[in-house]
Amino acid sequence: MKYYIIAGEASGDMHGANLISAIKKKDVNADFRCWGGDRIKKETGALVKHYNTLDFMGFIEVLMNLKSILNNLIFCKKDILYFKPDLLILINYPGFNLRVAKFEKKNNIKVCYYISPQVWAWNKQRVNKIKKYIDKLIVVLPFEKEFYIKYNIQADFIGHPLVDEIRKIKNSSKNTFYNKYNLDTSKKIVALLPGSRKQEIQRVFPIMTELAIRYNNFHFVVASVNSQFPIKLPSNVKVVYNDTYSLLKASTYAVVTSGTATLETALFKVPQVVCYKANFFSFFIAKLLVDLKYISLVNLIMNKKVVTELIQGECNINNLNKEFDRLQSNQEIEKIKKSYSKLDQILEGRNVSDKVASAIMQMVV
Repeated sequence: MKYYIIAGEASGDMHGANLISAIKKKDVNADFRCWGGDRIKKETGALVKHYNTLDFMGFIEVLMNLKSILNNLIFCKKDILYFKPDLLILINYPGFNLRVAKFEKKNNIKVCYYISPQVWAWNKQRVNKIKKYIDKLIVVLPFEKEFYIKYNIQADFIGHPLVDEIRKIKNSSKNTFYNKYNLDTSKKIVALLPGSRKQEIQRVFPIMTELAIRYNNFHFVVASVNSQFPIKLPSNVKVVYNDTYSLLKASTYAVVTSGTATLETALFKVPQVVCYKANFFSFFIAKLLVDLKYISLVNLIMNKKVVTELIQGECNINNLNKEFDRLQSNQEIEKIKKSYSKLDQILEGRNVSDKVASAIMQMVV
């Protein structure tokens, strides 16, 4: 069968690659055409578009890049019709993917949405588009299934694929991270995860580096997916590329920009502080539209404050310094890790990619 897959950011690339691997085991004649990143390219041998040319964060940034987005959309529609897939698989990236879904539904191509758009957070009118244009919806957060039931939409919760992915790393041989990067084993590691988008790095990372300068008794290690980190670093801060999970496995604490990284950090049982800072106008618009108590996936899934969130104006060096001090107390560490263990159970990740592949392939039997 022929599969067309669209993943528009780093986490989608990872889950898409794992899904492709699972499909290939079940369908030896599988033919793929994909948008994604390096991991999908490795699985398929080719890539139509890389996500680093697609991923724009914030309302203002989207408006500034609207011409590029529209051109990509026009090209994508033509490319799908040229490829004539049996199935279109969309992974997150809702602003773009829902427009593609509408077009392909009109052309009688079956559409599966894997990793639902976060319509429960904002832009709930997208629920109507999902109901109208999506043949199968697979969600990765347990509360999403309950959310869609309210709208008479069947959503399958099979578990979160991150749990599988991280379990493989945690169960692997002893971490050699210190040796690999020539680090002093007497110092604990603090992972800095400032995100993959340039906008995130420019706004949040300078605050993270101030923390590193104040605490020179720790190793501060930055996880980056880009080939070159765009900001000059203090001498006591190190960058590692495409090695985030090895870093988290070796880390004692973490400072993380909100997103999938907060969940990854929690699944590695690393106590963390969450930082988020957006363009002022983008944040102002988001505040009007978003109806959420929390911004990190950890707190959202647990429906309580598990990790501290420093958002917008609160995201400054004084607050981060205070929270980092508190994070190091034995009482705080024990409390956070206890909640992390419950989170792990809630997400139910066991052979998720294989189960998703089976569910998807049944659509075209």
